[in-house]
Amino acid sequence: MAQFGRPSTDTTREAWEEDDGTTASIFDQIDEVSADDADYIRSALVPTSDVYVTKLTAVTDPLQSTGHTVRYRYGKDAAAGAQIDIIVQLRQGYVSEGTPGTLIAAQTHANVAVFPVAGSIALSGAEADAITNYADLFLRFVANQV
Repeated sequence: MAQFGRPSTDTTREAWEEDDGTTASIFDQIDEVSADDADYIRSALVPTSDVYVTKLTAVTDPLQSTGHTVRYRYGKDAAAGAQIDIIVQLRQGYVSEGTPGTLIAAQTHANVAVFPVAGSIALSGAEADAITNYADLFLRFVANQV
């Protein structure tokens, strides 16, 4: 049976905010059950290694090495804007940027499109097997203007 770890708290937030510019807790803008582009989070307009990390809700170990997929959506604000790249990472045991835990998998998206698009990371068997605590997983996003 499918399980879904969803954002549950803001862990690290460097220049990220809600779609309306507020800076209260922002994880709840991206914790939907199905894709909803009406609310989102965003980096600074000119990001320079802007980091956002959210803890995921706990899921149980599926006891298999296949079928692990991280899904998310991403885009940028302005069509005529500068090139923005984003790195998405699945990490275990993240505490802070000084203690980032174990990198499980990552995906880099160069020259992000204006409209939101679906992104995903399909974990290899080795990456899935590297997860030892399904209650201690985090998504880390890093935005950069190129």
